[in-house]
Amino acid sequence: MFARVAPRYDLLNSILSLQLHTYWRKQVVRMLQLAPNAHVLDLCTGTGDLAIEIARHIGPGGEVVALDFCEPMLVRGRDKSARRGLNHTFWLVGDALQLPFVDETFDAITVAFGLRNLIDKPCAFTEMARVLKPNGRVAVLELTRPQKAPFRWLYDLYALQILPRIGKRLSVEDAYLYLPMSIQHYEDRATIADYMKRAGFSHVSYRDLTFGVVCVHIGVKP
Repeated sequence: MFARVAPRYDLLNSILSLQLHTYWRKQVVRMLQLAPNAHVLDLCTGTGDLAIEIARHIGPGGEVVALDFCEPMLVRGRDKSARRGLNHTFWLVGDALQLPFVDETFDAITVAFGLRNLIDKPCAFTEMARVLKPNGRVAVLELTRPQKAPFRWLYDLYALQILPRIGKRLSVEDAYLYLPMSIQHYEDRATIADYMKRAGFSHVSYRDLTFGVVCVHIGVKP
């Protein structure tokens, strides 16, 4: 499914988020407070928008590894990165639940719009903690349902009725039926925070953006 949506994935992201996805990613990078020499892992990178934003932010003194299990997505991300001259970004096919890195490799780990697709989220956080250096930070940006009723009702109307119709016209229908259902079944904010704490992260917090349409979870490895 992800391979089939890859050709129009960026276009649909911009249309369906009303271009807000760029703002959300910039907020994640700002929250992480990355050093110029940071070594960062971006999991479930897709076409690499967050990895590219991180690479631009830290500059050539740092390094970004962008990992995803879907190679057609990675190819598009790698091409975008090359056009921007971001030679300190590396693209890798891999499994977020079995990371191909030794312990304590990265200064920071990010996941944008990918956590809800992982079948074993506690395992994913355990793997993140394993490959993160002490005092390293993890940031998870994910689509969520707004918590307050008026916004939640409007969001459900958009996600369940309007979004699939746009997806059907511009891309692959089943992918944009899957998207709102994956958000509906995504764990609540407190549960995700609990997964992070159980994996060993401290100073776990979360922040809603855009009326709770997305949420950013942050944690620190002691």
